[in-house]
Amino acid sequence: MRRKYPFGFRLTYVLLSIILLIYGLILAKDFLYPLAFGILLSYLLYPIVNFLEKKGTPRILAILAGILLGIVVIAFIAAFVFKRISLFTDELPLFRQKMIAHIEQFQYYINEELGIPGDRLKEFLLTHIMDLGLQSEKVFSATTGTVFKVLMQPVYIFLFLYYRTKFAYFILKITGRNNRPIVVKILKEIATVVTRYMLGVTTVVLILCIFNSIGYLIIGIQYPLLLGVVSALFSFIPYFGNFIGGAIPFLFTLLTEDSMKYSLRIIVFVYIVHVLENNFLSPNIVGNNVRINPFIVIIGLIVGAMIWGLPGMLVVIPFLAMLKIIFNDVPSMQSYSYLFGSRGTKRHALTIENIRNFTRRLRRTGRTVNGNR
Repeated sequence: MRRKYPFGFRLTYVLLSIILLIYGLILAKDFLYPLAFGILLSYLLYPIVNFLEKKGTPRILAILAGILLGIVVIAFIAAFVFKRISLFTDELPLFRQKMIAHIEQFQYYINEELGIPGDRLKEFLLTHIMDLGLQSEKVFSATTGTVFKVLMQPVYIFLFLYYRTKFAYFILKITGRNNRPIVVKILKEIATVVTRYMLGVTTVVLILCIFNSIGYLIIGIQYPLLLGVVSALFSFIPYFGNFIGGAIPFLFTLLTEDSMKYSLRIIVFVYIVHVLENNFLSPNIVGNNVRINPFIVIIGLIVGAMIWGLPGMLVVIPFLAMLKIIFNDVPSMQSYSYLFGSRGTKRHALTIENIRNFTRRLRRTGRTVNGNR
């Protein structure tokens, strides 16, 4: 007979398990988040590798060809970005002088118009600006660690793709023969959903790189291509990515341009990009591959940022999608799948059908009022 523990004991056990899990994720983040990126990049390259294998290419050669193609694409983007960064760093002293002049003007405005002393603000901002480029040792150590993690990605991708069948059989063995149909279904759904999501999001980001660069070029700011690409890369983060990426050209123009009109134009442009990306690009390219409601997405992004910082925000959504698939296919966890999903709020959503129903009700109400008169 299965023993049933009191609710308080079970709740304590669950909360303690969650705390230990979060602590472990934070403690091992330098090892785990590169591994997480390796898993997602493996799903991104899986269609190419699978296509080559079906054409008769040996698995090792197919994987190496996929990785080589990915390296060529990334190297091209990196060379483009670093070339623009080198041009930017050549003019960094000039930008620093402009920033100092603008900060002094801002301090004068605060003192004269608002009556608030701005000495501390000026000292804080100037200290941080003058410190740019003086922390070479920290930058070198951080860059060295980042380069090592980046160089490990091809290794992770190769191993995940090469041993993918072995990993699948391992999962089937530990879950038992009775659960094999459910596990096979889960593995297939995860492979399909995550692959389509990664391909879709990457396509959206590439489109936004071009769109942002053209937009900043039309606005007339300096380094439109560099700022357009850098701001578009943050679009891997749902909802917040456009605004985080748009803050970079906004602050740059705010501190370096003589007129506020450029910063105001960027605010309008970033909002247009946000509306376009969320209502046209993502729904049509990414589609409904990740059917998670916005509340869970936002909570996931916040938790991911708290645990792993920016890398956590980048990887959390695909892993939430995997979790939802597991919840949906395991009968005892389908209530959690309902919580994660978008079902149950259709009649409250701002859709064309609901707007039509609302207008019909208004018309009927108007006819009733007129009839009573």
